[in-house]
Amino acid sequence: MHFLRYLVASWAVNVLVLGIVTAAFDGVTAKNFGDLLVAAIVFGVLNTILKPILRLVTLPVAVVTLGLVWFAVSVLMLWLTSVLVSGFDVHGFWTYVWATVTIWAANAALEVMEYFWRRGRRRAAAEAA
Repeated sequence: MHFLRYLVASWAVNVLVLGIVTAAFDGVTAKNFGDLLVAAIVFGVLNTILKPILRLVTLPVAVVTLGLVWFAVSVLMLWLTSVLVSGFDVHGFWTYVWATVTIWAANAALEVMEYFWRRGRRRAAAEAA
């Protein structure tokens, strides 16, 4: 049950983040909200399954490039999403780069918010006990 909640929350975050990217960049388009939802699912699956494998495979190169190749892996996940979802498109190299940076920043901000939310819940539970 906990894993299912995690998957739903992860999908919702992907919808939010891809929606932000679509609104922020002219070069990122979704034909409709349904395509954005499908893109979020595909993006989440790629990031959950393929991205860790690619990070492991590119580990030696990551050591040499100080992790820069992992940014390219993140760009690749966004590119694959745009290839696999016909109604979700990203146009231009720099759009991919800045969209990936935006996705990273939005996810980092959401993780910080989640940390403080969980910390507050733990503190409230400890005080109640």
